[in-house]
Amino acid sequence: MKGKTKSVSQNKKEIRVAILGVGNCASSLVQGVQYYKKINEKSPRVPGLMHNVVGGYKIGDIKFVAAFDVDSKKVGKDLGKAIFARPNCTEKFSKVPNLKVEVQKGPVMDGVASTTKEMFAVDNKQKPVDVSDVLRKTKPDLLINYLPVGSEKASKYYANKCLLEGVAFVNAIPVFIASDKTWADKFVKRGIPIIGDDIKAQVGATILHRTLTKLFMDRGVKIVNTYQLNVGGNTDFLNMLERKRLKSKKISKTESVQSQIVGHLDDRNIHIGPSDYVPWLDDKKIAFIRMEGRKFGDVPVNIEARLEVIDSPNSAGVIIDAIRCAKLALDRGIGGPILGPSSYFMKHPPKQFSDAVAKEKVEEFIKG
Repeated sequence: MKGKTKSVSQNKKEIRVAILGVGNCASSLVQGVQYYKKINEKSPRVPGLMHNVVGGYKIGDIKFVAAFDVDSKKVGKDLGKAIFARPNCTEKFSKVPNLKVEVQKGPVMDGVASTTKEMFAVDNKQKPVDVSDVLRKTKPDLLINYLPVGSEKASKYYANKCLLEGVAFVNAIPVFIASDKTWADKFVKRGIPIIGDDIKAQVGATILHRTLTKLFMDRGVKIVNTYQLNVGGNTDFLNMLERKRLKSKKISKTESVQSQIVGHLDDRNIHIGPSDYVPWLDDKKIAFIRMEGRKFGDVPVNIEARLEVIDSPNSAGVIIDAIRCAKLALDRGIGGPILGPSSYFMKHPPKQFSDAVAKEKVEEFIKG
């Protein structure tokens, strides 16, 4: 995966980041960088990060230089204000100053679902910017894809722009790019790193389900049936009410759990996916998991678990680690999918490992 990649930061200890989709996840990320900007290797460990400092890069070395959205309530505003504009509803845990980064309008394409078109104010009089021109002028090291689930065309459009402009790509949503060989080969050929696909939360429903599945496997329990049902009140859940946008999401979550099972379950015996949108929950997500198995003597054993989290901050620390690993790949001239970080940070990486093995691979990558 070696390639000739340009790293555009003037300052080696600066990571220039562009954000695609200024929603709740972007809000938690921007707040988190501000909240932990003074953290160094001597500080108490930040919960949710592998290390306070990764490859010499602190959290405070992350600098946001560009942002794209389609909602007129955010377009034209400074990123530091846009992250708190409705319909964003995640918790505000940090004050954010004016970041001198204007949110610019990108092409809409398939970025707005029929279920969210009333929530997102798309002003057709606002013309989309030339994305390539913005990337050339702002010189990001990498772009984070936070588009809504199901934004296949828009995600691939921006991935192609990153290929053209030499920008690394961190794909936080379940559109298969890093895990698609055709796309992966394009990043290898251009010598540009990509980490993807579909971000894992710090402690989310899928990682909990994977862990329980691994427990059953390690203890010799045969899994017979399992389900995972998620409900929430943010626009991500509203977006996913349009079921045709869920194909990749359901595959990503299901394969993440299936990968921990020796001998895959039949489709009828495993169900993983969003269940419903409950507006008053806002950015709170509630997950219900049930696993049914057979132990010694074919005697049944069942587990039911309920997980409640504030959804968006749950992935912000993971993204911060992914950002720093992507920058290390740029520094080292490594192109294509970065397998260790992808396997640990993402639900649908190019290659699945157990979480323990994936974590070891990330540590090895960080050490070089």
